[in-house]
Amino acid sequence: MTGIDEAAARPRRGLLEKRQAVLRGALTVFAREGYTRGSIGEIAKEAGVSTRTIYNHFADKDELFRTLIRESASRVRDAHIAQIDRHFAKITDLAADLRAFAREYATAGTAFSEHFALVRQIQAEAGHLPREVLEAWQDAGPRPVNAALAGRFAELGEKGLLEITDPRRAAMHFVLLTGTEVSTRTFLGAVPIPDADIDHIVDAGLEVFLRAYLPKP
Repeated sequence: MTGIDEAAARPRRGLLEKRQAVLRGALTVFAREGYTRGSIGEIAKEAGVSTRTIYNHFADKDELFRTLIRESASRVRDAHIAQIDRHFAKITDLAADLRAFAREYATAGTAFSEHFALVRQIQAEAGHLPREVLEAWQDAGPRPVNAALAGRFAELGEKGLLEITDPRRAAMHFVLLTGTEVSTRTFLGAVPIPDADIDHIVDAGLEVFLRAYLPKP
């Protein structure tokens, strides 16, 4: 890269760094305060930028929040789908492999603590958030993850390992039985519970799931 090219690239890098700083600050503030109470002034202070800088990148708080939840959900989505692919790539012992996946999936909230703090705020304020914000979040994160998991259960059905008529419903049942109690009791990873309790929840849920979905003799 020539000196001229490098000089031209510096302002672009600076803008990108400022944008990322704003989004990091917004994640911290919205995860702590929620959408309604979180202010542009607080975000500017957290990000170490001026409010003018924020408005140079985002038209208003609505656009900043939509962008934040979409980008944050996308990062979590990619991690979840990589997790699904890793566990389902080669099933050798159905019960043991599904248990290993369920155990890791049920405790994923601890790896993305600020994102799930943001999700808690979204759930608390859902009635006050624009519908398009909620849809943007679902489209960026939960729906693609659910679709990926449903696809893997469809494959297990095609191999005859499970009796699957509705892969999407089977994926939902699996998550509800093996993970939802963990999410509820930990408040999406905010309040730890003993590992033994998590193991018991996963094992009990998996047993029910397999009773329902294993091929009948």
